[in-house]
Amino acid sequence: MSISYKKLWVMLAEKGMSKAELRKTVGITPGILTKMNKNEVISFSILLKICDAFKCDIGDIVEVIHE
Repeated sequence: MSISYKKLWVMLAEKGMSKAELRKTVGITPGILTKMNKNEVISFSILLKICDAFKCDIGDIVEVIHE
């Protein structure tokens, strides 16, 4: 099982927002953004911050991939 942030990247593109702007808006570190780019697990609290910033649910930005 793995995780994908593809839904978040699509949402950013639709809003015309860069990943750097996401990082600044949400207040996450470059290291967290790097983990997300590699589809690695990040903390639930950061996911909640992203959801709060975009007024969305976690399922709107993250997908679990069953292998």
